[in-house]
Amino acid sequence: MRVPSPHRRQDLPTRKPSGGAPRSAAPPKKSPAAALAREPDRPLRARAGKEEQRIAKLLARAGIASRREIERMIAEGRIAVNGTAIDTPATLLTSLHGVTVDGKPVQAAAPARLFRFHKPAGFLTTERDPRGRPTIYDKLPPGLPRLVPVGRLDMNTEGLLLLTTDGGLKRQLELPATGVPRTYRARAYGEISQAQLEELILGIEIDGIRYGQIDANMERRTGRNVWIEMTLTEGKNREVRRVLEHLGLQVSRLIRTAYGPFPLADLPAGAVDEVRQHDLIMFRKSLEQGRPRPPKAERPA
Repeated sequence: MRVPSPHRRQDLPTRKPSGGAPRSAAPPKKSPAAALAREPDRPLRARAGKEEQRIAKLLARAGIASRREIERMIAEGRIAVNGTAIDTPATLLTSLHGVTVDGKPVQAAAPARLFRFHKPAGFLTTERDPRGRPTIYDKLPPGLPRLVPVGRLDMNTEGLLLLTTDGGLKRQLELPATGVPRTYRARAYGEISQAQLEELILGIEIDGIRYGQIDANMERRTGRNVWIEMTLTEGKNREVRRVLEHLGLQVSRLIRTAYGPFPLADLPAGAVDEVRQHDLIMFRKSLEQGRPRPPKAERPA
């Protein structure tokens, strides 16, 4: 006869609670329709289980228009979901299925495309200018898909400007957190030493604005004219010009020569070409895998 171990858990009879109020049953599950009825301001949501995104973002990625333009179209009642016009750009969807613009169904977003453009000086990086000044869209050749610029080059800066069909890729390339390097060549007038330029690897603060690491090297000097190459990862507004002017230099020409692994190379001014899809896919994979942060800079000797 087997004797149960004193350490073995025994099945004990259940004991009814004595006294007190009886335990209440679990509340019934609330239907999604009832939840929406109680929250009239809650954005329209698609079925759970898939990633939801704002409709303005989805439409921008599909190449319909910019997010700002899409918000205007929504306010005008031109965008509908399953036949019902929406009134907020905060509408959340998992896809563009059932979405129409001006009564026409919207196709799913095509794969992202990336183009190189050699921006000449004298053109604004914007779609329209209230003052009527020329923009990059006046210079781009016809027949291209709807493109948005990655970052900006000011009117007098020339060189490589990346253009893309995909707002998500644009943001990936622009965010300082992704660490995508931008390289420039600047022609400047004034006195500067290589030692002074090497100090920029520590970053610099100008008028209360902190600029991160800049790898700067003097390429050549002719009298008081110098050519300087600078690589940075933040790309703040007019960063290169402001840093060099802070060092006492007058910038007479500024050219962006590379953005990440994409060089300007010998692309003629005003010309545009498309980055190979294979190269774009490999680059995006490298972004998803993350980049190791550079070691903490030490003060140069």
